Amino acid sequence: MTNKLSEKSKQPRLHDDDREYLHALGEHIRDLRVRRGMTRAILARDSGVSVRYLAQLESGDGNISILRLRQVAQAIAMPLEEIIRVGPEQAAELTLLKQFLSRLSSSQLAEAGGLLRGTFENRTRRQRIALVGLRGAGKSSLGKMLATQLNVPFIELADVIEQTAGTPLSEVFSLYGQAAYRRYERRSLEWLIENKDSFVLSTGGSISTEPATFDQLLSSCFTVWLKASPAEHMARVVAQGDRRPMGDNREAMQDLERILIGREPMYRKADATVNTSGLDIEQSLAELLKNVCA
Repeated sequence: MTNKLSEKSKQPRLHDDDREYLHALGEHIRDLRVRRGMTRAILARDSGVSVRYLAQLESGDGNISILRLRQVAQAIAMPLEEIIRVGPEQAAELTLLKQFLSRLSSSQLAEAGGLLRGTFENRTRRQRIALVGLRGAGKSSLGKMLATQLNVPFIELADVIEQTAGTPLSEVFSLYGQAAYRRYERRSLEWLIENKDSFVLSTGGSISTEPATFDQLLSSCFTVWLKASPAEHMARVVAQGDRRPMGDNREAMQDLERILIGREPMYRKADATVNTSGLDIEQSLAELLKNVCA
């Protein structure tokens, strides 16, 4: 008992700034988890961290050691994300470019991204069409119809991932976790880009949560966001007899809205947006063709 009390007394006293940071960190981690459609139990299983600790972390009661690391970062005047990054030191040009881009407004960043892609993107990009959006947006049904109209192959990225992994997606998740899925997803996209000059691709709804993979998609394919309201997304998924990734979550609609809000800034980076809310399949296809063939 004495040892436990003495150890507790050695913990540094939390200041208001520390509490605000831990609370913001917990909210950020919760947002990242929800955007990926992961329950706390799934994250605990894949990370090896207890559900109890994750609950404490997300509530802003994280381990005090993160504050010590933050103090080190502040003392040497470096962002915390740079402190925890391991591996070869990044090129000086990239460091300077990041600092320059960090000073731009949102509209200026969008313009800079367009200029960079216009200068360096592959010339065959327009022949590769990728559909992004949440489950229930119509990526598969509209994708097949669009591919027929354009006389190009229709590809489900999930099928390529299964071929790459050599096992069904359900087993990839259950046996290896979401981290392994992300690696297979990136590898599968790279294979498609290297081996296919033209296609219509239906992607997983969470591909936007992996910045490196999503950036590769944006730079290699003409990307269209199939958008719909949360209510329509849910209704379509239920009509298909599937409530993934919500399972039996009583707060399914709230989580779906939170996922959409979290992913929307990335989805908006697509080359075009087609809002399928209130449209039947033929009307949605007409809007999609209008944007793709513009």
